[in-house]
Amino acid sequence: MKELSLNILDISMNSVKAGAENILIKLVETADKLTLTIKDDGCGMSEETVKNVMNPFYTTRTTRSVGLGVPLLKLAAEQTGGVITIDSV
Repeated sequence: MKELSLNILDISMNSVKAGAENILIKLVETADKLTLTIKDDGCGMSEETVKNVMNPFYTTRTTRSVGLGVPLLKLAAEQTGGVITIDSV
């Protein structure tokens, strides 16, 4: 859960950097599934960014050449039999 918490924090910080004033974080646990939904009203991502955001060697940051937050969240989801989807408008 610590790793998941850090991923949520990272995504939330990115939302704030994208100009979000409202961030909705919803975590729903059922008997066999944990669903995480994060929505914000930031500027959104371009189509190119959405296509590449799960690639650890893709980042929009200028301070480093890798972006591991989303790829690590994807890995954790897949290792537990889950999936990750990203939509941006």
